[in-house]
Amino acid sequence: MSELIHYQIQQLIDNGQTVQLTLAEDVQTEPVSQKQLMLDAINRKLDPELRDQIAPFIEAILQAQPTIAIKSYAQTSITITMPKRRYEKMGSPAVGQRLEINMRKI
Repeated sequence: MSELIHYQIQQLIDNGQTVQLTLAEDVQTEPVSQKQLMLDAINRKLDPELRDQIAPFIEAILQAQPTIAIKSYAQTSITITMPKRRYEKMGSPAVGQRLEINMRKI
């Protein structure tokens, strides 16, 4: 099974002989509010009747809390070290550019 994954270059270290690329998976995620995650967890734990009774109290309490947006996806990161000549043959990609990596078990 082959999976094609796009990575974005986060860091580039060139020491003259070798080049080290630090890549992070290039995914688009929507931020999820911490407040919404808490409400969802509470809703899953309570039966519908009890939830309807205490929902106004919980929402009032959470309104006082700051809304912190968190990412809902843990990105994969890879560090690759290669000879500088090979890096140059790739077209010398820069920080922020995207690379396509084909990963599969052989």
